[in-house]
Amino acid sequence: MAIFPIRKHGDPVLREKALIVPKVDGEIKALAKNMADTMYDAPGMGLAANQVGILKRVIAYDIGQGLCTYVNPEIVWVSEECDEDEEGCLSFYEIRVPILRPIKVKLRAKNLDNKEVEFEAEDLESRVLQHEIDHLNGIVILDRTSRGEQRKALRRLRDLLTI
Repeated sequence: MAIFPIRKHGDPVLREKALIVPKVDGEIKALAKNMADTMYDAPGMGLAANQVGILKRVIAYDIGQGLCTYVNPEIVWVSEECDEDEEGCLSFYEIRVPILRPIKVKLRAKNLDNKEVEFEAEDLESRVLQHEIDHLNGIVILDRTSRGEQRKALRRLRDLLTI
């Protein structure tokens, strides 16, 4: 078990786009296991590889139904119906911001057995998948909220970091 340090707001790796993983091998399986250990230790409900400084398209999450890990995840469909809810992020301390997201998505990815999977997710699982895939694309929660919420969140971050 390895616990990685989680990269925080301001770290340039959070703005990088992660690279496609050509093959699920022992290295990727070990990365996924260590990401899961890191996520549970934090504690959080989702983690993308760039949050631990590794630019590979790997995510891990657990919304209370067991660990899910996917390689090269991509959203291939989103519902028209959206919902706004507050989101936090392990890379943003305890900051939470309101974000409008589709309530359902269809995901295509590889599992750790190197098999392609495709499924629909809704509600919390949909939100977590969108959040983690945003990370893989160099997008953070501040990019998905209003300018006013961005300013408030940045002030709170500044206050947290100067305490």
